[in-house]
Amino acid sequence: MTVKLHGRALSEPMAWTSTAEDSTAGSWRNQRPQLIEAKCTGCNVCWKFCPEPAIDIVGKKVAFDLNVCKGCGVCAEVCAPGAIEMVPEESA
Repeated sequence: MTVKLHGRALSEPMAWTSTAEDSTAGSWRNQRPQLIEAKCTGCNVCWKFCPEPAIDIVGKKVAFDLNVCKGCGVCAEVCAPGAIEMVPEESA
């Protein structure tokens, strides 16, 4: 499977850049992903391309670990059905 990120083709999942279990990215992140459940097809492409272990698969949907998520937006960019939107941290 090939997806595009900012117009560039990505054919392989991204490597996780850290595995710190006590990460506190939520304390400095300025935007966070928000799932639109009605649009999520359960394809898990977002999970495959997330550069951090910030997405969990729960049943056929995804859930975000906001203690680990850095707000990079890769998940929203690769989500073909548009089920993930990035929202400002203070409004989430």
